[in-house]
Order: sequence, then structure tokens, then C-alpha cells
Amino acid sequence: MTALAVKTPEYARLLAQTLPSVIHTEDENERFIATLEKLERRSRNWSPAEAKLAELLTLLIENFEDQNYKLKAATPKEVLCELMESNGLKQKDLVDVFGAESTVSAVLNGKREMTREHIKRLSRRFHISPEVFF
Repeated sequence: MTALAVKTPEYARLLAQTLPSVIHTEDENERFIATLEKLERRSRNWSPAEAKLAELLTLLIENFEDQNYKLKAATPKEVLCELMESNGLKQKDLVDVFGAESTVSAVLNGKREMTREHIKRLSRRFHISPEVFF
């Protein structure tokens, strides 16, 4: 047990109830997420022991998800297509960014790369970092 667990019976009790450990399965991950959500719904004025448990659960969940839910890198075209779909946009809706519908079409069909200016305008339009296109 950690020094905090020995010093605070509340933390020891929370650890005994939760039994946190390295997450290996989806079921374990879901259980720890539910525990963390329950703690968050209850109150944000946590005791030091509750804050320490929330920190531990967050680290365990993040570790599992980093190892199991790695996103593949998206191409600039894929990023643009996703932004268009999620915002219900058509090619013609991006003429102001690309200057002409034919340019939008060429980018979406992979016949033309986005310029720095296109990326700058898309970043402003969608309120995202230009880095998502690189």
C-alpha cells in the first residue's frame, strides 16, 4: 500500500472497494470508467482520497486506451472529408476556401494537394489547428 493509503483510512477503503489494477480487457476498462463517472456525478468537491483515486483511475484508463485505441494517421483529404461530413457540407460550400468548385473537386479526388493558404482558411473556418492537416 502507498503511504497515503496507510495514512488515510478513506483512501484504503476506496481502494478496497474499487480494486484498481492494470486494465487488460474492455470489461475492466468499462468498469473503471463507470466508477470514475460515478465519482464525477457525485461531486467535484472531492476529498483528497477521492481525488487520488480519480487520478489513479484516469491514468489506468488512459494507459489502456492509448495501447488499444491508436488512431491511424489521416491524410489531409481524409481530414477534409470528415470535416465536410460532420458539418453537412458539400463541395460548393467550400468554394470560399478554395476559390472554385473545380479546385475543391480536384483536392477531394486526389488530383491536387491543398496549399498552405487552403489549410490556413480551413483552419479558420472549422476552428481547428492547421496541424491536423499535416
